[in-house]
Amino acid sequence: MSVNMFSQRTLQTAMRRLATTRPTSSSLRTITPAAVATGQIRYATAGPHAATVSASIDEGYKVLADQRRHRPVSPHLGIYRPQITWYGSALNRITGCIASGGLYVFGFAYLVAPAMGWHLESASMAAAFAAWPVALQVMAKFLVAWPFTFHSINGLRHLLWDMGSMLTNKQVIVTGWVAVGLSFATALGLTFY
Repeated sequence: MSVNMFSQRTLQTAMRRLATTRPTSSSLRTITPAAVATGQIRYATAGPHAATVSASIDEGYKVLADQRRHRPVSPHLGIYRPQITWYGSALNRITGCIASGGLYVFGFAYLVAPAMGWHLESASMAAAFAAWPVALQVMAKFLVAWPFTFHSINGLRHLLWDMGSMLTNKQVIVTGWVAVGLSFATALGLTFY
C-alpha cells in the first residue's frame, strides 16, 4: 500500500470517527472569526437535541474573547537553547536587507547626487576613502563584505535544501557552521585583497 493511499485511509477513518462522536458542550459553543465578521453568528446550545441560537455581534465577540483566554500560550524564545539553524535564518534575512538596502540607498543617492551637489563619482569616493585611517578602512570593507558573503553562501545552502539534499539535523548544523566560517574567511579575503 502506498504512503499516499495509507494517509488517505487514515484521514477517512478519522473523519468517520469524528462524525459519529457526540459533541461536548465546549465544542458546541465555538464561533469562527469569519462568522463574527459577517454577522452570521449561530452557536449550538447543549442538550440532547442541539438547537442553534442567533447571537448579536457583541455576544459573538464576547464568546471569541472567552475562547482566546483559554487557548494555550506559545512558549517564549527565551526557553529554547540557541541553535545555529535559527541564528542562520535570522542572519540570512538581516544580511539580505542590509545588502539590498545598501544598494538601493546608494543607487538613489547616486541618481540625485548631481541635483544635490554631492560628489559620488568613483574618483572622489576613492580619494575620500583613501583619506580615512587604515583601521576605519578595514572595518568599513569588512562591514560591506560580510553581509554580502554570508547571504550569498547561505543562499547556496538554501539551494541545496531546495534540491532535497543536506536535510538531516546533523547536516543542517554542519552546513550552518560552514556557511558562517566561509563567510568570515571570504569577507576577510575581500577586506585585505
